[in-house]
Amino acid sequence: MKKIIIDNIKTIFYALLIALFIRSFIFQPFYIPSSSMEPSLLSGDRLFVSKYTYGYSRHSLPFSPNIYNKRLFKKKPKVGDIIVFKTPSDNRTDYIKRLIGLPGDTIQILNKELYINNIKVQREEILNPTVLNCGSETFKTISFLETLSNGKTYVASYRKNGTMLNTDVYKVPENHYFFMGDNRDCSKDSRFLTSVGYVNFNNLVGKARFIFFSNNIKKGSFIKFWKWNKSIRLKRFLKKIT
Repeated sequence: MKKIIIDNIKTIFYALLIALFIRSFIFQPFYIPSSSMEPSLLSGDRLFVSKYTYGYSRHSLPFSPNIYNKRLFKKKPKVGDIIVFKTPSDNRTDYIKRLIGLPGDTIQILNKELYINNIKVQREEILNPTVLNCGSETFKTISFLETLSNGKTYVASYRKNGTMLNTDVYKVPENHYFFMGDNRDCSKDSRFLTSVGYVNFNNLVGKARFIFFSNNIKKGSFIKFWKWNKSIRLKRFLKKIT
């Protein structure tokens, strides 16, 4: 009996070690609680983030222990990547946004249009009208297929009425990055310097890869499996994130 208990404890211990290794160095699951990345990511999506894409920092480990202040096996991110990062304000909260500006870039919104290094980002309006969420609010949007300098395309949506018209010029510091949500008028991101601002390279956690589960939280929570027939979004299962 004693041997069985010891064997079970060893099995659990090794299983936890394997799970910790996978979570820290390969893939980590994340849950999307907000609407800031609509229409690319929806509230209620559950996705996997690759931890190895940009190398490893202390934020690769659970609880972000302050044991090392550099990045190992580092690889530079590309504009357009959807990335999970720790917010600079507390180095604890996970945010997920799209990378818009690299170190040294200038970012500005002029007359509702995005400029990077004084060059207007190419965009094509999507004619189908869209309604997006912002917390408990819904609003009509104008959506565009935006194309960045490296050819990366994505859909960005702007509130039809009351969108951000103009901003100051944001100059991205060395070793930092500038992020924005695709739901441009419902996203706390690098445009808000006091709460998010420029994100240090070491704060990057990983790149969003694919959705493994999704349910509409307005129709039922993940825990309420008896409502899955109404809340689950099967078409989003195993969807690659771009």
